[in-house]
Amino acid sequence: MGDAAKPGGYGQSARPPKIKNKSAAAVQITAEQLIREAYERQGSVQKAPRQKVLDGEELSDYQMRRRREFEEGVRKNRSNIAEWLRYASWEESQNEVKRARSIYERALDVDSRNQTVYIKYAELEMKNKNTNSARNLYDRAVTILPRVSQFWYRYTYMEELLGNVDGAREIFNRWMQWEPEEEAWSAFIKFERRYGETDNARAVFERFVFVHPESKTWLKWAKFEEDLVEPDRVRDIFGRAIDRLGEAFMDQHIFISFAKFEVRMKEVERARAIYKYALERLPKAKSQALYNQYTLFEKQYGEREEIEDVVANKRRMQYEATLKHDAHDYDTWIDYVKLEESVAGNFDRTRDIYERAIAEHPNVLDKRLWRRYIYLWLYYALFEETVAKDVERARQVYVACVGLIPHKQFTFAKLWLQYAWFEIRQGDVGAARRGLGQALGMCPKDKLFRGYIELELELRDFDRVRTLYSKYVEFNPTNCATWVEFAKLEAALHESERCQALFELAVEQPTLDMPEVLWKAYIDFEYDQGDYDKTRELYGRLLALTDHVKVWISLARFELAVADDPESRLAAARAVYERAYSRLKELKLTEERLVLLEAWREAEMSESQGDVAAVEKKMPRRVRKRRKLDDGSLEEYFDYVFPDDEEQGARFKLLAKAHMWKQKAAAASVSEPIAATESASENNEEDGYE
Repeated sequence: MGDAAKPGGYGQSARPPKIKNKSAAAVQITAEQLIREAYERQGSVQKAPRQKVLDGEELSDYQMRRRREFEEGVRKNRSNIAEWLRYASWEESQNEVKRARSIYERALDVDSRNQTVYIKYAELEMKNKNTNSARNLYDRAVTILPRVSQFWYRYTYMEELLGNVDGAREIFNRWMQWEPEEEAWSAFIKFERRYGETDNARAVFERFVFVHPESKTWLKWAKFEEDLVEPDRVRDIFGRAIDRLGEAFMDQHIFISFAKFEVRMKEVERARAIYKYALERLPKAKSQALYNQYTLFEKQYGEREEIEDVVANKRRMQYEATLKHDAHDYDTWIDYVKLEESVAGNFDRTRDIYERAIAEHPNVLDKRLWRRYIYLWLYYALFEETVAKDVERARQVYVACVGLIPHKQFTFAKLWLQYAWFEIRQGDVGAARRGLGQALGMCPKDKLFRGYIELELELRDFDRVRTLYSKYVEFNPTNCATWVEFAKLEAALHESERCQALFELAVEQPTLDMPEVLWKAYIDFEYDQGDYDKTRELYGRLLALTDHVKVWISLARFELAVADDPESRLAAARAVYERAYSRLKELKLTEERLVLLEAWREAEMSESQGDVAAVEKKMPRRVRKRRKLDDGSLEEYFDYVFPDDEEQGARFKLLAKAHMWKQKAAAASVSEPIAATESASENNEEDGYE
């Protein structure tokens, strides 16, 4: 017999047969179909037939057979309590109470700490009204298992149902000796309240808070007394709770409930005192809810100052939490000190915050990190001067800050200048000058010079201003703004020769940061003085240095402005424009030529005798061209083609053709022709449009 003929298609090697056709079947079967077919094809469950007992003998046989089965079951598995419970339940259904009791006792001999056996056993006794037996059974249960609360609850409930109130109270007292959980104490208290025993309930609360000294137990007691309308007792309970718990275990909810109670009793001042007392003693990390409740309380019952104080305290908590995480967060320090300054009259607290803030100096010599830190010192000094009115202390703050900064690496001109102005406000000009002089000697910088010069200008000491400007230009001769301001000072003092000498000295400097500003100021100065020849000379010197189109346009406008005769001034301006156009054309500056022509056209249009058409003839055409890039691709761009450039290009082409004809003629007269190469290819493709 082959392998394929064996059941399942398996051979002697017990391997599955090889499947040759692995393609998907035409009809696919889902898992849902398999489950549905299995459910439809399953057979009906065979139920045991119901037996009818017709006489006592059959009943006796049935009971004997069932007892034999149960006995066999508990004999085989004696520790299976579920089997014992089924056995006892069957005997109970046969009204064999004694046999059921015997089975429960046998089960307890097997496992004397099984809770289910005790509960079922007690239910059996209570159903058959065997009260004493149930009482004895519960007594055995709570003696063996005193930590199982269910037995105590059932025991007390049974006694209360039987009307044995004293017995139930005695059971509760026995239970409380074991110091059970809070629910047991609450059940005892509710029991006493049901029978109107208020004093007994208070005694239970006394024991309750001793066993469970927690805030919620004290709050339950206070709520109990408040329901009885005993405000004095409630206050006494809250006071005892605060004393008993102490600051180490104090909970903010005790104070919140106490204050709310006083509010309900219309004692607003008492409630406010409780809130403040709690806020002073509880740590901020454990009193967030207390702060929130105090804020709501003050918004409802407080004045404006009290509400602001509450808000300030809340913000203090936030700042302290932020600074605890990062002590070098100087923005938070600044907000913190500003908050303290807003609290009127609290100078000591503000100084304390300032001292804490300036103690957290940066650990790295990086000016970027020190910048916000220095603002703390400046605010501190301003606070002492303007708010606290302590001038000497403010001076000490400035001196301490100046001594702290590493001036060899960097400095802060704002600090030196504010220190100087502080001394000016105190009437000590010498101290201000000494401070700024010390700053310039240790760490000179542009802002220090400008600030010192501004101070001396305010004092109208022009000799010192000249000296400072001289030192300034020696320190930084490339700063054109300094030269211009120095010259303007001399011009304002009507020292024209000094001003002109300064400008001459400035333009001779080899390096300048903004030379155009300096030359413009020099030219404007000479123009204001009415020295037009000197102005033209300056324009000529400037054009020798640069060919910027704006300089040419400015010179042309100058010529238009200075001449009295319209024809002469227009001719002078045209001469400038012609020179400028030729020069820019020589330098091949296309866009600059266009700007120049537009300015020239505006000048011609502004004059009644202007020749706008001559300028229009010079205006270029805008054309599109192509150029070859490094990668071989072509790029389109726009360019301007001027008419004079086209005429010159046409003349060049004519000369090139004449030269080519001459070469061809010379080649034809020779016997051996000479090969000539022509290179006349243009890549640019013009698409002319205006």
